[in-house]
Amino acid sequence: MIQFHPSRSKALEQLQSFVENHLGLYARDRNFDFGPEKRTNTSCLSPYVTHGILSENEIIKQSLKQYSFSKIEKFIQEVLWRTYWKGWLERRPSVWTDFINDLKYLKVDYESDKNLKAAVNGNTDIDCFNDWVNELKETGYLHNHTRMWFSSIWVFTLDLPWQLGAEFFMKYLKDGDPASNTLSWRWTAGIQTKGKNYVAQEWNIKKFTNGKYDKVKLNENAVPIVSDKEYVQIDPDFTNANIAEDQTLLIFDNQLCFENSDFKDHKFKKIMLLQNTNLTRSIELDDELIKFKLDLIHDQQDRLKDHIEVEVRDISYLNNLDLTDKIALYPGVGENLDYLKQNQIDLNFLYRSLDQMTNPYCKKGFFNFKNFIPKIISQINA
Repeated sequence: MIQFHPSRSKALEQLQSFVENHLGLYARDRNFDFGPEKRTNTSCLSPYVTHGILSENEIIKQSLKQYSFSKIEKFIQEVLWRTYWKGWLERRPSVWTDFINDLKYLKVDYESDKNLKAAVNGNTDIDCFNDWVNELKETGYLHNHTRMWFSSIWVFTLDLPWQLGAEFFMKYLKDGDPASNTLSWRWTAGIQTKGKNYVAQEWNIKKFTNGKYDKVKLNENAVPIVSDKEYVQIDPDFTNANIAEDQTLLIFDNQLCFENSDFKDHKFKKIMLLQNTNLTRSIELDDELIKFKLDLIHDQQDRLKDHIEVEVRDISYLNNLDLTDKIALYPGVGENLDYLKQNQIDLNFLYRSLDQMTNPYCKKGFFNFKNFIPKIISQINA
């Protein structure tokens, strides 16, 4: 059974093992879900990327040491999908805000819904879906292709709101990311790319699970969800704040590898690692996921404590903190930034160079973005 060890050392081991032993066959095998006992056909690095334990830069660099770009282009595209989604959402942050606001009334409306209860308990008439619910809860992970099937069944066969499905994923996924998760569910429903939904097919599930699931009864003629909501695109300012040596650096739970960051060579007085628990979140996370995040925070603390003063605090600690000598790594659109805004906590931010570089390419769809991938890689290598 797949396990994610909450440490950078294990993440690096996993990266090295995948690159050396399995990356060469990734393009051929990546769409197959062989079950949680056999995940070598995908990298399973996403929980570490979500929390900044590994960066897209180092994954791409390590991969290109082993193979040419043409050989592993599909893998690099998948690594940068997450970067693209983040950039797309930064340019349209109201999409996230609307998602969170929608949950408030949908949870009331569906409080007693039988389909929802059956879905979240893995008690539907669809065996594969039930197995995936149990796998998600047990491992905190699902294969990407399975996530597509799952979300399509949720929306079009079980007739449930995509927002509640996206919340369900965020509750358990160890790689749950506000941008990737929210926008992928919108894509399945047909509102991310308007008029184009993703409909799971019985033959496709059978083929890519090696015949494990057969004769799955689905709504295979579903039409896209219709939304007339239009989002005005903004041009975010990713200009870094000035850094002074007497500052305390605040780090949230999505950039937990300071020693590999763009700012590792700057001198800070202290580093404060910030935990965001269910007491300060809009989406309640599973206890195991909260523990996983805290373990990753403590792993970062252990790696830094011999070099700089470092402490772990709850995000609510910022409410009564003097911020005049504080600066923070930008947490991105999501629950950490929501908390800062809701509590009028005004911080100066530092931004990843990768996000500064790629954000201008996130104005349109991914097919436009991927045209710039060779340019992005050249800048990463530089």
